[in-house]
Amino acid sequence: MTGTGATIPSDHFTEGFAPMKKYLVTLTAEERQHREQLLAKGKAAARTRRHAQALLKADQAVGWKDTDIAEAFDLSIRTVERLRQRFVEDGLQAALKPKPVPRLPRKVDGDVEAHLIALACSDPPQGRQRWTLRLLAGKLVELGLVKSMSPEGVRQALKKTS
Repeated sequence: MTGTGATIPSDHFTEGFAPMKKYLVTLTAEERQHREQLLAKGKAAARTRRHAQALLKADQAVGWKDTDIAEAFDLSIRTVERLRQRFVEDGLQAALKPKPVPRLPRKVDGDVEAHLIALACSDPPQGRQRWTLRLLAGKLVELGLVKSMSPEGVRQALKKTS
């Protein structure tokens, strides 16, 4: 379900005044009721509740300014603008839920992990009493198993296998 609203060309200005809003939020009675029910239940995440409240106030029928909305709900003005945009372009659910954060692929797969464990269990380099995380990370890079590795990445991999 996409949000109801309108997109106005960005070059649309009223003479002598600030530019008009590009994304206008117009809630249907059903959308307004859904948000009010969400807020009345009190079980939604704080972020979702704040965004629902902000959308209710951003509705053209209510007519709050972005600065007033941002101040009232402890949001940045840019967040309110993005909230309007996501509602108009992608709908209610996209506006209320956070975007998924893309994850980087893991550097330590099963093969690298096996080498790391074998290396950690082996004798340390000459002149050292034990392997340090920094030495292990450097050795993995030296062996060409990974392009780069931080000591923290080594720590997390070893912690997982202990």
